[in-house]
Amino acid sequence: MKSILIGILVIVSGAILYIAIPKKSNKNMNIKQRLLKAAYPMVMKMSKKNHLANIKNEKPTSDFFNLKIMLNDGSMLPLDSFKGKKIMIVNTASDCGFTGQYDQLEKLYQKHKDRLIIIGFPSNEFGNQEKGSDASISSFCKFNYGVQFPIAIKGEVLKSDTQQDVYKWLTDKSINGWNDQVPTWNFCKYLINEQGVLVDFFNSGIDPLGSEVEEALGR
Repeated sequence: MKSILIGILVIVSGAILYIAIPKKSNKNMNIKQRLLKAAYPMVMKMSKKNHLANIKNEKPTSDFFNLKIMLNDGSMLPLDSFKGKKIMIVNTASDCGFTGQYDQLEKLYQKHKDRLIIIGFPSNEFGNQEKGSDASISSFCKFNYGVQFPIAIKGEVLKSDTQQDVYKWLTDKSINGWNDQVPTWNFCKYLINEQGVLVDFFNSGIDPLGSEVEEALGR
């Protein structure tokens, strides 16, 4: 018990210093965002992991590569330009305890960008944690986490009439072949293989640099 209390005290003290002495890389962060960034390691340690896999290699009934994504700069990104690469789709938010995963996602992207593309989908559906405009989200990602992978326009990822087309494909097993799982919180990750088959779902608690993701990328 004593060691736990000491650990909490160290984390709180570190967070206070982290907020009080802003780093250059955090210049676009408000106090809440700095606190969340400091608390990210503890959030990950306390989070439950959930990994779903397409173990039967079920094939989609609709071609994933026929989809297009509107990026937050207004340009259109056709997914068929990534045939032959794995694609990771992640719903994101700027004011979440998991926002620190932007850093891990960028490192993952840089490590595997010859064979992996990551696309972020900002959403305000979980705890109203993405209230910013597309322009402010882009700036936040670039200046605080050095994000270079594509970011889509802010939209809806949960099932509804306005759910983004990519998420309609990802969360309907009659289309993707096996999965109905919607994002359970910010920073859930879907992995599509080189043939356009949905192969994995990783919840927020799974580190983008963790062994589960690395094993999936190695298949």
